[in-house]
Amino acid sequence: MLATLGTSAVAAAASPAAAKDVSFRGYHVRVPGSWPVVDLAANPDTCVRFDRHAVYVGHPSDAGQATCPPGIVGRTEALVIEPLDAKSRQKMDSSTRRAPKGSATAAADGAKRESPGRIREAVPAAGVLVTASVGAHEATVQGILDSARLDEDAKATATTPGTAESGQEATPAAAAVAAQPGTYTGLGFDPCAAPSSSQMSAWSASPFRAVGVYISGISAACDQPNLTASWVQTQTSAGWHIIPIHVGLQAPCNNFSHKVSSTLSTAAGQGRSEAQESMAAAAALGLPEGSVLYNDMEAYDQTNTACSDAVMTFLSAWTEELHAGGYLSGVYSSAASGMVDLAGEYTAGTYTSPDHIWFARWNGAADTDATPYVPDAYWADHQRIHQLSGDTDETWGGVTINIDRDYLDVDTGPFAGSCSANLDFSQYTSVSAGSSGGLVSAAQCLLLRQGRYNGAVDGAFGSGTTTAVQSFQGSVSLPVTGTVDSHTWTALLSAGTKPTLQSGSAGTDVKRLQRALIAARGQSLTIDGDFGPATTSAVKAYQTAQGLTSDGIVGNATWSALQAGK
Repeated sequence: MLATLGTSAVAAAASPAAAKDVSFRGYHVRVPGSWPVVDLAANPDTCVRFDRHAVYVGHPSDAGQATCPPGIVGRTEALVIEPLDAKSRQKMDSSTRRAPKGSATAAADGAKRESPGRIREAVPAAGVLVTASVGAHEATVQGILDSARLDEDAKATATTPGTAESGQEATPAAAAVAAQPGTYTGLGFDPCAAPSSSQMSAWSASPFRAVGVYISGISAACDQPNLTASWVQTQTSAGWHIIPIHVGLQAPCNNFSHKVSSTLSTAAGQGRSEAQESMAAAAALGLPEGSVLYNDMEAYDQTNTACSDAVMTFLSAWTEELHAGGYLSGVYSSAASGMVDLAGEYTAGTYTSPDHIWFARWNGAADTDATPYVPDAYWADHQRIHQLSGDTDETWGGVTINIDRDYLDVDTGPFAGSCSANLDFSQYTSVSAGSSGGLVSAAQCLLLRQGRYNGAVDGAFGSGTTTAVQSFQGSVSLPVTGTVDSHTWTALLSAGTKPTLQSGSAGTDVKRLQRALIAARGQSLTIDGDFGPATTSAVKAYQTAQGLTSDGIVGNATWSALQAGK
């Protein structure tokens, strides 16, 4: 569908041969000569996609975005230049760069980025909004934006960029939307771009009641002209369940431009950063805490051990960070790659498992059967989505959209991320059957996070808690007593990824370390997430007691000892 077009609205001239000038409404940029230029007014059925080099001018249409293949993933350098009007202003936020009066370019220095895969600039002097997709070559994109100039056809907009028009409020109260996808069993679909409200209304005639939406991520390949907080509120009010998707860094053994690092400590940091990005996007859309955010990890070579280790480390950190922020974690992947790896670690305790899984297995069956890749006993409590077919046009209510089909069996918990018990204590004394109180709630919460407990976090140490403790103890080779003693506390509190920490480190991983050191050593230590002198001393003392190198740096050996309950 991509084609080089020349009309009165848009012109493209090669000058010099290696580059060409593209103009729209008096706004000019120079782009590589090989890039097609697509006039969206003349070609309204075009899918605006960011996995191909192109320049799109005009507003993306709902009909065009409905043709986008749902399976495309990844970004490269591309450009959308559209009128700066009421429709496009809905896309603007605090991250949008604004060109000064009379200028075609906006300053890049110090500008926030709404997404690591996108730069957006408003140019009021020409009345255009420019969205640049960023692939592996950000300098190329920035060079294109810096090449912008205006001519005598440029007409300034009459209103200030960012003002609300057409009576639409920017963001409804988040409280109006329940945690998503909520409780639902039945069919759903995931398109590449969020359909318009009118298209969603037409699809009320379909058997679907859930829709997957790409809310964030550097590898999201489609433009999202409809996705706003108002859209989310409208769809949930109409009875739709939203499946929020983050498509970011991909496996290091894949061919995508943006990948998870093979260095495990870096992979863990990337997982946390991606979770923060997705939570910010979810909050901006009015998706509240308790919602499940699904990380889209495309198929990879599961026989490549180093690749699998990096992916599992990344996803574990993703899950831990979402839990710290009050969201639930989901992972989408191929049944034969990501799901096999996740299932293989489900009972091992090495990584923190996601709360939900979403597996691609195109067998056409509307069920949640993932055998032989995932045992039936894993993620068995309304925690599954099955993508059963894909890349197909379906028409409902007279509207055709290209979709993947899904079958959902989901609920809101209790899962790890829904656990909000206090974990910070000055001492972690033993608790066992018959105990009650805050320490029991903390133990139940930690057992939830390890997939060992599915009961209420109520502070009452009953038979279900005893069974969960015994299961966890067996998984880390501790004596199976059912009592949460100092060794079990140490293993529970330290469970998760193994990032390298040292003096100056900060954040949730440092808190996890500090709690485990208190349990292991019984010493006084403030749980503040700051790796200062007191934490350094506590680490050195622990390392000495375990016969490790006493350097105050927490690496794999120190984490392994803590996670073994030593």
